[in-house]
Amino acid sequence: MADNELKKALQADETSRIDEVLSKFDLNISDAEVSEAVKKIITEKVSENDTLEVKRFLMGSVELTTLKTTDSDESVMAFTEKVNQFEEAYPTLPHVATICVYPRYAKTVSETLEVEGVEIACVSGSFPSSQSLIEVKAIETQLAIKDGATEIDVVQPVGAFLAGDYDTVVDELQQQKEACGQHDMKVILETGCLKTCKNIKIASILAMYAGADYLKTSTGKLEPAATPEAAYVICQTIKEYYDKTQIQIGFKPAGGLNTVMDALIYYTIVKEVLGEKWLTNKLFRLGTSRLANMLLSEVVGKEVKFY
Repeated sequence: MADNELKKALQADETSRIDEVLSKFDLNISDAEVSEAVKKIITEKVSENDTLEVKRFLMGSVELTTLKTTDSDESVMAFTEKVNQFEEAYPTLPHVATICVYPRYAKTVSETLEVEGVEIACVSGSFPSSQSLIEVKAIETQLAIKDGATEIDVVQPVGAFLAGDYDTVVDELQQQKEACGQHDMKVILETGCLKTCKNIKIASILAMYAGADYLKTSTGKLEPAATPEAAYVICQTIKEYYDKTQIQIGFKPAGGLNTVMDALIYYTIVKEVLGEKWLTNKLFRLGTSRLANMLLSEVVGKEVKFY
């Protein structure tokens, strides 16, 4: 068989596998019904989770993030030192789950971080656009891990997804998962670009099929970022995937988490849709930095600007 014919045959096989996977899920999903379900959860359930115990838990689920154009070795080192100092200043409170930085600062964080149990996440694969060549994306991921990253956040190729090129979406994510090795890969769906709940569900399925360990809503670089409706659809899809495979996929809302109430809403959606089994700082993360001080302030009972 000629090379071009072989390539077409392989692509056809992958396409049929993707179609088969998608056929196993209910894609008849209504934006209006999702909106009503989310309103019901917020109205009826959020208030019961507005407790100090939940806020303490949320503190331990924060991914303390700096993804600025102005980041430098010095600023990232100081950022990381705050996590080191927190354990001494507040020994009875949970430290953040993760420090999230650009790949070039993985080594800086790795050499500065002294607190056990804090992961080092790097946004990789041409974040936030995902518009580089896959070879470049894979190498960036490999280098981040070599320098100390323990988790990798990548953006699904949104343009390919919206063009209906699901083969490319799956292939690129699989190659990046391979580059991650044994380390967890979070796939950022960039839900604000996907527009419909059906698209969010399909993107979630493709990402999990390709090897995602977490699904993440947004880069935080585009608007709209995370929304409760997107979170609800992603969590529903994670639950459906779990029911079929017994594989637990984590969830990370990110972008636009501006208040403690935002965090409580996402916590409640996870609790109501996925259940208590997902309420650990391994399976539920919050991509934010501004919330760290807000949660701390509510837990200690006074305004604190520690981070």
